[in-house]
Amino acid sequence: MSAAPSHAAPPSPTDSHLANPDRNPSFTKGIFLGELHEELAFPFPALREEDREPLRLVLDSFRAFAADNIDSKQIDHDGKFPDAVRAGMHELGLMGMNIPEEYGGFGASAQLFNRVFGEIGATDPALAVYFGAHQSIGCKGITLFGTEAQKRQWLPGCATGETIAAFCLTEPGSGSDAQAMTSSAVPSADGSSYTLNGTKIWISNAGYAGLFTVFAKVPVTIDGKAKQRVTAFIVDAKSPGISLGQPEQKMGIKGSDTRTVTFENVRVPAANVLGAVGQGFKIALEILNSGRLGLAAASSRGTRRVMQAALVYAKQREQFGRPIGSFEMIQQKIAINAAETYAADSAWMLTAGMVDRGGIDFSLETAACKIFASELAFRAANDALQIAGGIGYSKEFPYEQAVRDSRINLIFEGTNEILRALIALTALQQPGERLRALGRAFKDPLHSLGAIGSYVAGRAKRQVAKPAFTKVHASLKDEADQVATNIHDLGLAVEALLVKHGKAVIERQFLQLRLANAAIDIWLSVAVLSRTTWELERAGSVDAAGAELDCARVFIPAAMRRARRNIRALRANQDDRLKAIAERALENVDLAPVSPSDR
Repeated sequence: MSAAPSHAAPPSPTDSHLANPDRNPSFTKGIFLGELHEELAFPFPALREEDREPLRLVLDSFRAFAADNIDSKQIDHDGKFPDAVRAGMHELGLMGMNIPEEYGGFGASAQLFNRVFGEIGATDPALAVYFGAHQSIGCKGITLFGTEAQKRQWLPGCATGETIAAFCLTEPGSGSDAQAMTSSAVPSADGSSYTLNGTKIWISNAGYAGLFTVFAKVPVTIDGKAKQRVTAFIVDAKSPGISLGQPEQKMGIKGSDTRTVTFENVRVPAANVLGAVGQGFKIALEILNSGRLGLAAASSRGTRRVMQAALVYAKQREQFGRPIGSFEMIQQKIAINAAETYAADSAWMLTAGMVDRGGIDFSLETAACKIFASELAFRAANDALQIAGGIGYSKEFPYEQAVRDSRINLIFEGTNEILRALIALTALQQPGERLRALGRAFKDPLHSLGAIGSYVAGRAKRQVAKPAFTKVHASLKDEADQVATNIHDLGLAVEALLVKHGKAVIERQFLQLRLANAAIDIWLSVAVLSRTTWELERAGSVDAAGAELDCARVFIPAAMRRARRNIRALRANQDDRLKAIAERALENVDLAPVSPSDR
């Protein structure tokens, strides 16, 4: 069966703001080659002047509304939002924040949008899911890839909140492995429509949705052979054949509406194909690339919010005749969370600046931001609960809900394990291609002396020449040198890794984990260098930016120690022993060797 018309959107101004990994330069891919593309991370993208006043007005309006209407504890108890909360979000114009102005939205920059996302997330995480599932992913595909007709039909309603959007990708047998989906969309004989069948699970906003962005496999003929290709569709939620499951009973974010959505012989007009037939997987990745920044910003602001409650308690609660906040074990938790929040803020803002700038592949950076900030928020919630002691475990106080609500962010929009594999395997492509080209050259050395000589000379240079920062403030020279050294060492380690393992590295996830963790720490450290340089230049003196400098000087050395350990462990490790322990536990369905008391 041949493919139906693709209905592909013509190139638009938004195209330059896609990650577009096939065309745009990437900072993180560069470090896996031992390269430092400083121009991609400096200067730090301070909020645009034209965004400052609108941001202040939006935040002030939302905070005033939240103070009177949003009771996070009650939402958690009831498992749903009051109608007034949803209506208020719509009236404030929040549901169209990143929808272009010509379609009735606010047209916010990535920096402005994600700062607002962060504020909503810190106020109530479930409400942030409602906000983000709608426009970060639900209707984002229409903004990025829709035809003009599709945008005019759907985006105005989305902008006002009259139409709520949801994103339908995950299936019972297809989670992180989206290519394994079984949902199908079969074109009619005349090509005018598709018949959609399949089941999607864990769909946020399903109960409110007026439209679904749905991914399904379409039969196509390529070079005379039948293939199945993932394709994206805009589906009217009122279409016959769509049914919803009951709301899921979740550990946290209980106010968000999460359900199974089943499509049974649903007719979808061919005009509702989003992008080109067969390009659905790429479209899904692009949507998620930008969507992850909202989770990072919300996690970072959520860390601040829960730690503020812990700080108030630490100042008031006395033991042994003094506030518990004066004890260094408590101060350790506070200081580390402060430095890491500074880093998380720096990273999501720098990455959002890349999105706004355009022409940069930010896909690995958004993944790094999401991983780091989501894990920070979960740790911080546990630290805050620990500082509160016994009362932290009580539902009367906010800490236990913060632990439950923050846990989902390690799973949302790509589990952190899958995102680490994405970072490692994507960034390994370029060095792998370089070595493959060398292998081909050695098969015909007489005609490939130039390629071989170029590689040998380049490798010798990489061995000796360490990259160096030129745009970092002089007071951060030591920290910048640590980062540059790790970039140099990572590039050499990656090359050695590929020479040793070749294609087999695809299955070596212990190694991928270390590669990703080193890259994440390097990216966060570069973001801190960029931001702190800007803070120092803006303040005019080291003393005036003392708070920022302290955070940088705590975070970067700690991150670089972690990176060094991960890079060293690419060569010397206990992976075989780890694998043996894990496989033994799986075989026995028992975690560890039997206790002497049970023999």
